[in-house]
Amino acid sequence: MSIESILGISETLNTVLVLLIIGAFALTALRLMKGPSYADRFVAIDMLTGLAVAACALTALTTGRSEFLDVAFALALIAFVATAAFAAFLERKVAVTDGHFRDNGKQKATKSAQQEAS
Repeated sequence: MSIESILGISETLNTVLVLLIIGAFALTALRLMKGPSYADRFVAIDMLTGLAVAACALTALTTGRSEFLDVAFALALIAFVATAAFAAFLERKVAVTDGHFRDNGKQKATKSAQQEAS
């Protein structure tokens, strides 16, 4: 029994899906390199992980081996934890604005801003 008869996925459809994943991977890699911010780069990394999950799932469908689904599941879990950790990092991140640190809405003057005020 072939995969085509079970799932109705043909080689042509498989090829189209692989090409779409490769195209999305290339565009996402471009966004990863261009940035400009850390958030943009992290979203690109998250998207690359999602594309890797899609590639693993497509490989599992075409080969009929469930081990690839285990890999896809593990990648998805790692991506979720990494996204949550990065969001927590961004929330607590200290941004420098006009010589003042802004940490969750609280402003503290930097040494250079204090010296300029004196």
